[in-house]
Order: sequence, then C-alpha cells, then structure tokens
Amino acid sequence: MKKLLTIAILCIGIPVFAESLYDPSNDAKLEYNQGIDYYKSGQYDRSMAAFRRAIELDANYVDAYYNLGSILEYLKQYEAALDIFKQIIVRKPDDYEALYKAANISYKLGNKESAQKYLSLIPPNSEAFSSAQNLAKMMGADINTIKPETSNYAEKEKSEETNKMIYNNLPSPTGIAGDNFGNIYVACFSDNMIYKITPDGKQMIFIKDSKINGPIAMVSDTRDNLYISNYNGDNVIKVTPTGTITTLLSNVSKPYGMSIINGILYVSSQGSNAVLKYKL
Repeated sequence: MKKLLTIAILCIGIPVFAESLYDPSNDAKLEYNQGIDYYKSGQYDRSMAAFRRAIELDANYVDAYYNLGSILEYLKQYEAALDIFKQIIVRKPDDYEALYKAANISYKLGNKESAQKYLSLIPPNSEAFSSAQNLAKMMGADINTIKPETSNYAEKEKSEETNKMIYNNLPSPTGIAGDNFGNIYVACFSDNMIYKITPDGKQMIFIKDSKINGPIAMVSDTRDNLYISNYNGDNVIKVTPTGTITTLLSNVSKPYGMSIINGILYVSSQGSNAVLKYKL
C-alpha cells in the first residue's frame, strides 16, 4: 500500500496521495504538493494540471501519475485514466496497485480480457491481491486460474511503449521539429509555448513568450533555428537555439503549414488561400 503523504483523510474515497522511495526533482515535488492542496479544496482541474506539470518536470514520477489517474477515474474519464496507469506499469511493472487499477478500469470499459491480463500479474503475496480476487469474482472468474497470453505481458507493454515513443501530457500539441542533437520540439497551441523533449525522453518547457500566439506548424533549418507559424498572431517567427525570438514574416493571414526546401521557406496562408515563399 502506498504511504499517505499527508495526515488528512480524503473524503471522496479514492486511494490517492502516495509517497514512494523515488526522489523526484524539487520542482516536480512542488507541483505535486500543489496538486494535493488543490485536490483537498475540490479544485480537481487545477489538481490534475499540477500533477501533469510534475510529470512534465520528471517523467518517472510514478506517484504523480497515480494521483492523476485516480482523479481521472473518480471523474469517470476512464480511457484517460487507463492511459495514465499504463504509464506506471511501463515504468514500474511491480506496482500491483496500478495493475489492479488498470484491471478495474478495463473492466469498467467492458474489456474483460485486458482486465484479466492485468489481474494475472498480481501475485498472492501482494496487498492488492485481495482486491484483485474480488474483481475476478465480479467478472465470474477465478484469479488463480487466470493466465496471461504471455508470461511477460508487462515487458511486452513496455516494449510496445518504447517502440511507439509516446510522449504524454502535452497541451494541444501541433507542430513538431527536431535539431541536430536529437532533441524534439513540440508547439503547444493552447498554452502558446514550445516544449523540448531530449533524446532520453525528458520533457521541459523550451520557451514561453508573448510573441508565440497560437503556434501551428514548426520547422527547423540546418543551424537549428526554429520557424513557427503563429496562427492567431498572423505572422511567422524565428527562434534561435538560445531562445531569441524575431518576427520573420508579418501580416500573414492565418499561417498554417510550413516546409523548408533548398533553403526556401514555404508557408501556407489559410486566410488568403495562398502559399508564401521566403528565401532564408
């Protein structure tokens, strides 16, 4: 059972707010604790946003995933909750509470087969086993006879996740570009910011500035400069590797797609039904 982070007993009955032996970054801890405070005051959206920020700062912060998933489950956002608990299983296959959660949510979604697979990975000596037995009975099954399709189901999930290279919790992701060092940059439309994902999977805010206004497409040149179409700003901006922003093209009506071909930047303008050409 996960340890309670605070003495307070939460009233809505979801098993949340744990503290494991993993030591996340201080910034991630601050967001995590903020999430708990928001939750206790009934501000669920803000609580989830804080947990998401904690995960953005530390992609392996299992407790933040667990609490985020628990709130999503409580709000009956089952598909989203299941995705979060899968992230825990990928990072910590022996987290039997997360396995039980994934099984229970799968059952609620009507996927009995997946629920049984998750239950089969919970050993009898774990504290989650009793709950797993009860869930199996609800499904008309005997947990002792449930067998997974493969004995390394968790490893298979991890392998599939690795191959997919899924990066979660990005607000309204739109354009994607890369640099010569293997970093990935993602434009986030609703938050007017650019995220950076390093080759080892760490996610962080690269730049957030008032000059970024509804970013859609994004491309990079051979010198790792980023070019961003500001759909709401009606312009195209240039961002250097050090984060310096300049306006490259003004008065572009609803710029959308972009591409660089032989040193020429092409920009589609939805507002004027045209494609602009600019020599870099």
